[in-house]
Amino acid sequence: MRLLLVEDDAFLAKGLSLVLKDSGFLVDHAEDGIQADIALSSTSYDLVVLDLNLPYMSGLDVLRKLRNRNSDTPVLILSARDQVSDRVSGLDAGANDYLTKPFDMSELEARIRALVRKSWQNHKVVNIGRLEFDTINRTTHVDGKLIRLTRRETAVLEVLLKRRKILVNKDQLIDQLSNWDKELTPNALDIAVHRLRKKLKASGFKISTMRNLGYVID
Repeated sequence: MRLLLVEDDAFLAKGLSLVLKDSGFLVDHAEDGIQADIALSSTSYDLVVLDLNLPYMSGLDVLRKLRNRNSDTPVLILSARDQVSDRVSGLDAGANDYLTKPFDMSELEARIRALVRKSWQNHKVVNIGRLEFDTINRTTHVDGKLIRLTRRETAVLEVLLKRRKILVNKDQLIDQLSNWDKELTPNALDIAVHRLRKKLKASGFKISTMRNLGYVID
């Protein structure tokens, strides 16, 4: 899953990025409001963690512009503004959650998990045939047996499961699985899909390739 972290404190952003990457997210970091707005207008994210006190453009303005583009991307505001009026303004502007600084990392992770769960229509486990995918722990089982997938394979599976029965364009998939630090190549995507097919073969889970277009789950 791809996440945008919008935070102008470089030290805090570095620490949060490391923790979120350990949780399986691909993390892009925007350090000001304009950079965040450009990223959100050109890239599809699964989640945004947004500070409010940003250079050049406030976090609230970034959020309002995002919602004005009819985006339903989940947004968690992470801000030192701790007044009730601040929380009300953030939520009314379109935020899904609001956490004040200083904060406990375990609470932030729990709130992120809750937003991720909502993006799966609150399904903790997605079942397709004999395959079970735990949307919170990001683990895959076939007939109750754990299937060990790499982070990239898990990310591919997540995107396909969220859009099951819908053709997923290769370029869209590459965009979802890349970040500013490292772009996924078409060849690397093909390898990840090939390995995923092999590991899930026993489940009856089938990923079909639509030549020159993309992939779809049968």
